[in-house]
Amino acid sequence: MPLSNSNSTKPTVSKLIIGEANKKRSPAMTTTGKTRSTARRRVAGVATAPKSPVAIEDIEDFSPSETLAIRSSLLRWYDGSHRDLPWRMPITATGGDRNSEDPAAEDQRAYAVWVSEVMLQQTRVHTVIGYFNRWMEKWPTVCDLSTASLEEVNEMWAGLGYYRRARFLLEGAKVIAENGVFPRSSSALRSVQGIGDYTAGAIASIAFSEVVPVVDGNVVRVITRLKAISANPKESRTVKLIWKLAGELVDPSRPGDFNQAIMELGATLCSSTNPNCFKCPVSDQCLAFMLSRQRDNVKVTDYPTKVAKAKQRNDFAAVCIVEIADGLDEEILSDEHHFLLIKRPENGLLAGLWEFPSLILDEASMNQSMRRKEMNKYLRRLFNVDIGGNCKVVLRQDVGEYVHIFSHIRLKMSVELLVLSLHGGFSVSSEEDQSKLTWKCVNGDSLRKMGLTSGVRKVYNMALRFKKQLTHIPKQIPKKKAKRTTG
Repeated sequence: MPLSNSNSTKPTVSKLIIGEANKKRSPAMTTTGKTRSTARRRVAGVATAPKSPVAIEDIEDFSPSETLAIRSSLLRWYDGSHRDLPWRMPITATGGDRNSEDPAAEDQRAYAVWVSEVMLQQTRVHTVIGYFNRWMEKWPTVCDLSTASLEEVNEMWAGLGYYRRARFLLEGAKVIAENGVFPRSSSALRSVQGIGDYTAGAIASIAFSEVVPVVDGNVVRVITRLKAISANPKESRTVKLIWKLAGELVDPSRPGDFNQAIMELGATLCSSTNPNCFKCPVSDQCLAFMLSRQRDNVKVTDYPTKVAKAKQRNDFAAVCIVEIADGLDEEILSDEHHFLLIKRPENGLLAGLWEFPSLILDEASMNQSMRRKEMNKYLRRLFNVDIGGNCKVVLRQDVGEYVHIFSHIRLKMSVELLVLSLHGGFSVSSEEDQSKLTWKCVNGDSLRKMGLTSGVRKVYNMALRFKKQLTHIPKQIPKKKAKRTTG
C-alpha cells in the first residue's frame, strides 16, 4: 500500500500512468508479494516514465547505468561549481590516496567537518562561516575544545540557536580527548553523544573516505525528486528507503566529495521552492523533472511531499530586567549599575544559559499589576528582595513586548525594567535550595560582552533604547524630616 496521504490530490508515481489510453494489466506478483521489475524502464541511465502503478515498497534501486551516470555527472559539476567554504578540504578529482595521509591531519579534518556539520544544522551557510572561523581560531583542535568550559562554548555559540548542539560538541570533545583517538568509522562515531547517523556519515566519508551515505534535508529533496517519491518523507519506511538509495549512489573512489556534491546540489540548484532544473547535472535521471514536462499538474516542487508542521505551543513570560544602583548612584544611564542574571537549569530548553528573571504566566489572567505582584514574590523568594522594604524602587517601567520563536514554542515576553537601590546587596533566600540556583550580577560592559541568546540580547537592547529615550529622571532622594523642637 502506498505511503501517501489518501486525501491528497497531488499526482504520485503510484497514480501517474503515462499513455493512459494504452493501460496494461499489472504484472504478476512474485511469491513474496512484490511486483516484478516493471516500475521503470531505463535507457542508458536516462529516466523514463512508469507504465504501471508503483507503491513505495516497489520503488526499484538505481540501475548500474543510472548510478554511474549520476556519479560522474554530479562529481563533474561539483568539481567545477562547488562553493569555497572554510571547512571544505581541497577537491581530489582523481580520488587520491588518503590512506597514506598523516593520521593527525585526518583527525584535524574530521574535527573541522564535525564542527561545521553541527553548526549547519538548522542554520544557513552564510551565517555559519563567521562562527566557524571564530570557533576554529579559539579551539583549533578537538583537544583544545575539550579544555573549554560550557559557559565559554555557549558564549561562542550565542546567536546560532539550538544550544544543545554546542553542549554535545563539548561533551563529545572531552570523550574523544580522553580516549586519545578520533573515531574513524561511522559506527564508532555514532557512539559519541550528539553524533547521529548524518553527522557520523559526513565525518567518516569526508575525513576518512569510508563509503557511507549522508542524508540531510538537501539529500532527501534530491533523492525524492530523482525517484519521484510521494510518500511522507518523515515516515520510517520512507526514511529507510532514502538512506538505502543514497547509499547506492555513493562513489566508492570519492565518497566524501560525492556526499558533499549531492548536499551542494540540494542547497543550490535543487532548492525547495525554485529549482533550476535546466542547469541540473542529473536532470536526465530525474523522474520528477520528466513527469513535470509531461503533465501540466505535476511540478518538481511537489517532491518531497510537504508535511504539516506540529502546531507551536504559545507561552507567555513576564521578564524583569533587574538593574541595581550601586550605593547612592541612582542615575538611570550610569554604567556602574549591575544587572541580575539567573542561569537556567542544565536540562531542557536553553539549558545552562543566562537570562533575566523570568516567569511563565497565564497571559489571559494577568494584567500589569498582577504580573508585577508575581515578579515581586519571585524576587522575594529567591533573593530576599522586598520591594519597598529592604530596597527602594528608582524606576519601574514596562518597556514593551517581544515575541521569540523557537522550533516548537512561540514565546511572547512582556518586558519591564526595574531599577533598585538595595540596602545590603543580594543574597540567596534561605528558603531556596542554593545548589539549584546559579546567579550573578554583572555591569553593563560585561553584559554587552557576554554570549547571550538572541532573545535575551533583544530584551536587553529594548531596555537600553528605553533608557536613552528618558530625557530626565529626577533622583528619588527622600527629603529629610525637620526636627521638632520642644518648648
